[in-house]
Amino acid sequence: MEKEIQNTEELKNKILKGLDLAFIKLVKAKQKVNGELVFSQDGKIIRVKATDL
Repeated sequence: MEKEIQNTEELKNKILKGLDLAFIKLVKAKQKVNGELVFSQDGKIIRVKATDL
C-alpha cells in the first residue's frame, strides 16, 4: 500500500513538471511571434501579451 502511494506521488510530480515545461515552451513560442495567451479568470476571458509574462 505504501509503495502505491509513493508511485502515485512520483507520477503526480512528473505530470506537474511536464505541465510546467509545456507552459514555459508555449510562452517562449508566443513571445517569438509577439502573440498573446488567453486565460479565464472568474468566468471572464483575459488576454495577456506573451511578452508581459
